[in-house]
Amino acid sequence: MTRTEHAQRSGAPDPVLSNTSDATVADGTVAQEVAEPVLLDMPRDGVPEVIATLPALKRAARAIAAGTGPVSVDAERASGFRYGQRAFLVQIRREGSGTWLIDPVPFENLDEIQEAIGDEIWILHAASQDLPCLAELGMAPSVLFDTELAARIAGLPRVGLGPAVESLLGLKLAKEHSAADWSTRPLPEPWLRYAALDVEVLDVLRLELIKILEADQKIEIAEQEFEAVRTAPPAPPRVDPWRRTSGLHQIRERRTLAAVKNLWEAREALAKSRDVAPGRLIPDSALIAAAKAMPTSVPALLKTKGFHGRSASKDAPRWLKALQDARFAKELPPNQVPSNAPPPPRVWADKDPLAAARLQTARARISRISESMNIPLENLLTPDYLRRICWRPPSEIDPDSVAQALAELGARQWQIDALAPVITVALLDPDELEGR
Repeated sequence: MTRTEHAQRSGAPDPVLSNTSDATVADGTVAQEVAEPVLLDMPRDGVPEVIATLPALKRAARAIAAGTGPVSVDAERASGFRYGQRAFLVQIRREGSGTWLIDPVPFENLDEIQEAIGDEIWILHAASQDLPCLAELGMAPSVLFDTELAARIAGLPRVGLGPAVESLLGLKLAKEHSAADWSTRPLPEPWLRYAALDVEVLDVLRLELIKILEADQKIEIAEQEFEAVRTAPPAPPRVDPWRRTSGLHQIRERRTLAAVKNLWEAREALAKSRDVAPGRLIPDSALIAAAKAMPTSVPALLKTKGFHGRSASKDAPRWLKALQDARFAKELPPNQVPSNAPPPPRVWADKDPLAAARLQTARARISRISESMNIPLENLLTPDYLRRICWRPPSEIDPDSVAQALAELGARQWQIDALAPVITVALLDPDELEGR
């Protein structure tokens, strides 16, 4: 839906014309000012009802199956409010069937919606964020078009849904509800309006992005990237997830690490049982402070920075037990978890100057390719892949071995074709390391 189409449906004048004006510039010519984006604040067909019963779900499935063309899909979670990343609202739109807002909570799965979509293309924005929670509901695409990823490959300077819609369609989306608690019931009408609008713009945004990708001969690149996202396996469980506690870098003593671990695990179990985001019980900063202070009484605990609020006092015995167990633990966690990942690049020059030179050379040359292709560096090649191959290159370095190493790491064929020759040269003949 372009600005003109939005104006036509609302009865307003064409915003492309009404929001421009002429201005005389220094050389006497007349320049036309850029039109202000038109605020898109009401779905084309009004705000849909929320589907929360089986008969209504079956009705939605029949309508979606009767529609034509790609299916726009979105999901809203309650990150920061509820435990985990499950969906609390699923939005579906298809030409000829309209927009459907589905509350997934009452249903065991959304198999009927999956069957109604069939093998049609799914359009999502930043699909990797929503595909896991949709998979929990039995939904997965056969073919994917990711508008956020397409915007990156197309070289758009800003790739969020709002900025992309504004730059390509001349429409402005209100995004004030993006971080709302979508587990709220009933969902407020302004939130539902926001949710419906997110899927209303996806198909026309896809068409605009396809024009750019085809003009720049990047459509095949985009399709390879979409397929990589679609077929990506679930992320494996993290080793020692407690080590992601914000502020853990401040901790050096192993017993204090044990205290952080125990507090984190106690908080995680409690958050899961109460279905609340862990940070809403006790923030990470408070876990770090308590681990450092190791209080032994409730009053001392509640004086610890960040230990305030209902859970701090109500669950004080739980937190004190976690600290006590750490205080007397015989087995303590190591300072670092063994890993086959390369060390941080900042230490390469001291640990392995040749590897540092390889990385420096490859980065510089890949950066030039990134600029020439107008594709962000991180989308041209995952930075971790480059670090790994520069730290431990193939035993025999040639274009074929480098290509094979990149493929084994997970690089797509277009990335291998574009970068394997450049990386091969960087590995064989690196430039002199700067500062040496």
